Amino acid sequence: MICVIHAHPYLSRSRANRALADALRAAPGLELRALYDLYPDFDIDVDAEQRALAQARLVVWMHPIYWYSVPALMKHWFDKVLAYGWAYGEGGTALAGKHCLWVPTTGGNEEAYTPTGMHAHPFASFVPALEQTARFCGMQWEPPHVLHGAGTIDERALAAHAAALVERLAPWREAGAPALTELQP
Repeated sequence: MICVIHAHPYLSRSRANRALADALRAAPGLELRALYDLYPDFDIDVDAEQRALAQARLVVWMHPIYWYSVPALMKHWFDKVLAYGWAYGEGGTALAGKHCLWVPTTGGNEEAYTPTGMHAHPFASFVPALEQTARFCGMQWEPPHVLHGAGTIDERALAAHAAALVERLAPWREAGAPALTELQP
């Protein structure tokens, strides 16, 4: 099974993240956990989140980039769910061996993530914190599936990126898996 942890505080205003989430809705063997729908008060059900992760072979972290990192609720989710003794530390092997795929979207285009671009660094410079979070929990880091220029990408390119994401998840889908389950309050 694939567990997608999706964090977008304004999904109704997002063209790119909404398109990616919509594309995943039809994928078999996948559970989409929309954090801002599940926990609008930031009161995370740690047991429910850990149960969902425990069943997964692949964990996907999908969100827009906020100040070179994750949205606030996803950071809170990391702090609460990836707990000592469960995800890391003594006895913390629940995620060991699982694969982790990061699916960020950026407002800036690829040129913005160059030494002469707006952000003055390649996008790869912003990957280590997320990669190390996964690796610290014993997960196998997969190369990120990044969508740049979320606000300006044309419909055809956005659809192609969403289709490529669905295809990228194919190796982790179980044959005959049930349709996507999207959890909401």
